[in-house]
Amino acid sequence: MYEKFGEFDSAEELNRAAAAQLAEGDTGAVLALAEENGIDPEDAQDYIDGAAAELATPLMAALGKLAVEKRELAISGILGDWAEHIEEACALDPAMAAAVRRKGKSLQMAMAALIGFAFEHKVRVSDKIVNVTRVTQNSRQQAMRGPLYLGVPDRAQAKRLLRAYYLGEGGQEQ
Repeated sequence: MYEKFGEFDSAEELNRAAAAQLAEGDTGAVLALAEENGIDPEDAQDYIDGAAAELATPLMAALGKLAVEKRELAISGILGDWAEHIEEACALDPAMAAAVRRKGKSLQMAMAALIGFAFEHKVRVSDKIVNVTRVTQNSRQQAMRGPLYLGVPDRAQAKRLLRAYYLGEGGQEQ
């Protein structure tokens, strides 16, 4: 994922690398650095042209990292919703944006924490619901067979778990 320039620990570190490349006159490297870190090419060009003082703000750096990770992990469905929780938290809390950008913190591990919680807190779905549920399997509609257990953290639980992972706040809900 960070094959060319490596993983940066902060927006400041990312900006120092961009400044060094720009000082060398290597605008191609600045654009490659931006791409590898999920920074919009137009924002990178604004930085190269002098219209922006830095390549990325802390929020841009965090959201860029998340964008790269989401693409690499093929995030979709409920995992996409959980990733949006992280993006929203970054937009609302500079400490969260900084934490997301930290070296060693990853969307992969954040998702693993949520999935682990979901598995550990699954509940049995009523047979009344399962018995009327139709599913497509092998291109055929059929009745779902139970028992069925589901576990998905609600928004508040997901927020607590994500803050615990990225910021070390709170803890695991029991």
